[in-house]
Amino acid sequence: MVIRLALILLLALASRAAAQDVKLMILYDHGNPVVGEMVKLRIRGEYDLTVSLEDMQFPNSPDYDWMQIARDDWHKERVNGRLLQIFERVVAVFPRRDGAVGIGPLTHRLTYVTPAGGRAEMTVTAPAVTLNVTPFPGGYSPLAASQLTLTDQLSAEPGQLKQDEVLTRRVTIEALGTLAHYLPPRPEMRQPWMISFTAPEERETVLTDAGPVARVTWEWQMRPHTGEPAILPGTGFPWFDTDTRHIEIAPLQPIPFGFAGFGSNFDAASDTGAGSAVLSVVLFLAAFLAGLAALAWTRAPRAPGPTMRSLRRLGPSPARHAMREAADRQDLPALRAAVDRHLRWSGRWSDAVAELDRQLYAANPAAGFDATAWLIRFRASERVAGRRG
Repeated sequence: MVIRLALILLLALASRAAAQDVKLMILYDHGNPVVGEMVKLRIRGEYDLTVSLEDMQFPNSPDYDWMQIARDDWHKERVNGRLLQIFERVVAVFPRRDGAVGIGPLTHRLTYVTPAGGRAEMTVTAPAVTLNVTPFPGGYSPLAASQLTLTDQLSAEPGQLKQDEVLTRRVTIEALGTLAHYLPPRPEMRQPWMISFTAPEERETVLTDAGPVARVTWEWQMRPHTGEPAILPGTGFPWFDTDTRHIEIAPLQPIPFGFAGFGSNFDAASDTGAGSAVLSVVLFLAAFLAGLAALAWTRAPRAPGPTMRSLRRLGPSPARHAMREAADRQDLPALRAAVDRHLRWSGRWSDAVAELDRQLYAANPAAGFDATAWLIRFRASERVAGRRG
């Protein structure tokens, strides 16, 4: 009887020792994400156990989207001289809002082999972590990616359509490191001088070795309604490049649109003369200039209009009080928003803004940044630029 009690006591002590020698952690190395930016979490368990079964459920939250981006990895690893069973799971989290976003706590339910060869259960908990999320730059809809590609395919020359010919336009956007619902909504392709039919949108997220790839495809069938030459306007899709930490613009170019040889007999359209050739050149030049104008508008304030901006500079900036108040509060997101309004008003770009952007959007910003001192440097650089201009 005494031997049996001693054996039970030894098994209990061994089980307690095993229970004490386990660890579960949520690891990440990105300290300053923007809204919608992918943050890669590595969930790591270190177990001095022989695990036979396990179950872990990542918690859902209205504050973030998430997806698992790699298979679970179980392996042996020596930690502090001891050979442990290691569990690793990689999850991508996409914050939906700015501010402090909490993740966890996270529980891992384990079934392990006891020293006596039986089975026992244990629940290991990883403490919660907090992401400090920065507002998305520029007030745009959140779209953050490490790479974005826009493909615009046309089934025919849009400014040289034949009678009854239908133009098919297919636009595809692919972005690495985001989810499909973060991609922009389909732009409108409607004008009074054309007939347009829209195909159903195709939107998906595909998991690749490089990470999640979001893809959206839009398709339209269009034909002229009146036949007169026209320009189908373009647009731009702002996105945050997570490598350069800057806003970029993916442009959808404007295109000339109309029948070949408009104003002449369609049966003779194949024999276009000098007038039709000149018309085509004019249309393409107009489309090119319209594209430049659209792109400049979406990239403002880096592409100013000189006449109006020169007149505006005669008065005080409407954002001057907001800049000063935000700097006094050391509120960097509010300061960046006020600076953006000021730059749109002035039409000048200052290199000093890059320093503020690094502090806001860098993964590991430098400590001790003084917003008031930065604003003084920013204003001084503007005065120098004004004298040069």
